[in-house]
Amino acid sequence: MNAQTKPELHEALSGLKDRRLLRELGYVGGRWTAGSGAMADVYDPASGKLVSRVVRLGAEEAREAIAAADAAFASWRKLLPQQRAKILRDWHDLIVDATDDLALIMTLEQGKPLAESRGEIAYGASFVEWFAEEGKRLNVESVTSHLPDTEMIIRREPLGVVAVVTPWNFPNAMLTRKAAAALAAGCTVVAHPSSSTPLSALALAELAERAGFPPGVFNVLPGPAADIVGAFTAAPQVRALSFTGSTEIGKAVAAQCAAGMKRVVMELGGHAPLIIFEDADIDRAVEIAMAAKFATSGQDCLAANRIYVQRPIYDAFNRAFAARVSAMKVGAGLDPDVEIGPLMHARAVAKVSEQVSDAVNRGARCLAGGEAGKPGPLFHSPTLLVDVPDDALVMREETFGPLAAVAVFDTEDEVVRRANDTEYGLVAYVVTRDAARSLRLPRALDYGMVAVNRVKITGGPIPFGGTKQSGIGREGSRHGIEAFTEIKYICLDAA
Repeated sequence: MNAQTKPELHEALSGLKDRRLLRELGYVGGRWTAGSGAMADVYDPASGKLVSRVVRLGAEEAREAIAAADAAFASWRKLLPQQRAKILRDWHDLIVDATDDLALIMTLEQGKPLAESRGEIAYGASFVEWFAEEGKRLNVESVTSHLPDTEMIIRREPLGVVAVVTPWNFPNAMLTRKAAAALAAGCTVVAHPSSSTPLSALALAELAERAGFPPGVFNVLPGPAADIVGAFTAAPQVRALSFTGSTEIGKAVAAQCAAGMKRVVMELGGHAPLIIFEDADIDRAVEIAMAAKFATSGQDCLAANRIYVQRPIYDAFNRAFAARVSAMKVGAGLDPDVEIGPLMHARAVAKVSEQVSDAVNRGARCLAGGEAGKPGPLFHSPTLLVDVPDDALVMREETFGPLAAVAVFDTEDEVVRRANDTEYGLVAYVVTRDAARSLRLPRALDYGMVAVNRVKITGGPIPFGGTKQSGIGREGSRHGIEAFTEIKYICLDAA
């Protein structure tokens, strides 16, 4: 394919108010570039229709972007925090103003229901707003001298060029959460979005240009991950790398970074347990289970993969949960009534089907769903399995699809042991009306985040991240910006 070809694009693009947000070129050093001219198609996973063609940049353009970011770093870091905050706030306002267009682009390339896309735009913008303000409070630590006639100063200084690698399931918010923290700290950014969903990142680059980011401060490179991320990890100018994706790939990227002693922030896989105790209100527990399992069609590292229900309410919960799962509407995300959209690729559909078959063969019962391929090849019906044994694949592997697996438990000690029996440790959910248990369980569960009687817990002020093989470091909160800084200690003789 060549860049001059003008194929027929998805008819829904006629709904864009600002067509300039649909970019097909990479953004390097303050200019839009076609690189070698090679193009890749971006398809709507719901219909298979072409959404856009986007350039495939490579290692050469990645090195150009790194050089541009490195050159821009000296002047960007010298700006007053208030000056950087003003540009970030302008970026935030432009993102919010463009919510409808950004959500449409996201739904077309990623497939999630339009309401969820709008929610992600607001969520992503909130990190830009948060870090715009947090950058002003970066240097608040002091030390009392232990030596006579001395003054001691502790400063946090920006690391330099930060590489950002983002996934396809949250193509807007994962970029803003990482990039805004680095930019507010005074770092410059080179970003690689998933090849499946590059359009959201390029739209953010368009808005960043309008907001007044100087050339080289923020760069976005669509293209093959191996080439671009490989250039990121090899470049000595890149001082830190922030990655969201699978644990397997995260380990490989971290290993590449180790040779250059780069700072890494890794948000990796999850295998969240949802524990529902017998004192829970069943209707409330079902609402929590629906939200914890089926957001983004289950394609979420925070999704509840394993649902444990205490025996006295087990059957009643399963009946109520099955009724809700069976009633969910499946279809294209542009339909306002749709709750479950397509999965991102055929491998995801095959994985859900494999986990369903494996669990049923091991004795699980299917109370809802279980079908793949309707209304299109990348769809899988929302599915509920009960009586799922602990040795089933779904109880041992992250699903990333609309499959809920329920198992019974009897005692608190038992369910804590089973919930902790995993290499992952991102988030856990607990539903109980026992006040003492609400405090006791979060201490016992080996997870970086624990939600009690609710699902929505993330946002700008909180440190997002996990334990064990679910990641390294935290995003959001003051810890998210500190990750892109180095501590400098200055000792002055005042005699």
